[in-house]
Amino acid sequence: MAGAKPCDYPGASLEREGGVAVSFDELLHYLRIGGVTMALLLLASVVALFVAIERIIALWGIGDQSRGLGDAISKHLLRGDVAAARTVAERSGALAADMYLAGFDRLAKGSAGTVDAAVERERTQVQLKLKRNLWILGTIGATTPFVGLFGTVAGIMRSFRELGIDVESGGTGGTAAVMTGISEALVATAAGILVAVEAVVFYNYFQARLSRVSVELKLLADEFVELLREKASGPPPSVVEPAVASGERTAAEGT
Repeated sequence: MAGAKPCDYPGASLEREGGVAVSFDELLHYLRIGGVTMALLLLASVVALFVAIERIIALWGIGDQSRGLGDAISKHLLRGDVAAARTVAERSGALAADMYLAGFDRLAKGSAGTVDAAVERERTQVQLKLKRNLWILGTIGATTPFVGLFGTVAGIMRSFRELGIDVESGGTGGTAAVMTGISEALVATAAGILVAVEAVVFYNYFQARLSRVSVELKLLADEFVELLREKASGPPPSVVEPAVASGERTAAEGT
């Protein structure tokens, strides 16, 4: 090892402490030697955390809000009070309110047959809003391991280049400096994997949660469309026909 001491490289403290403690100075050291690669990985980690926090806030309580709004609107429609049901949707701050308002607007235009299509389109728009920025988490999870691998390859190439320069200048060409450079370069791969795991965990969590919300919105939309159709169709023919027939008989008797 060309007379190298155990404390001559940053990883020595990790070996002495069982590989479980990393000082703040060592972290700064790895960030400095990582250069652009470590800076990109650190930026990706911060962006993934920011997107996750933003989505958690945006999705907080959305299921309860949608169910509460759906129950309130259904109660008014069952009583036949469409105006009150629309007022509830207009005053609500839930994302699902747009879905209900689209159905009420189509019903007000006299197009009861296309209410389901209007509600379905708006439900799709709501789902797109809920999935906003999730592509960032997916992209970070898929690319950061390769960014870290690139940093490792670049670091290894730099270490061997420095070894060649040392030999050309009359040095011994000891492996201590090379092994130190390689160990430092491998930090980039480890950092890339950690950032990818962070992003993928968040991404899968939001995908599972949005799948459940999507099913709930679908059920609420179907129930809403059924109630609107019943309201638009009016009383069934079996109730109207006897009244009409009775009127016809009375007119015939009068003549």
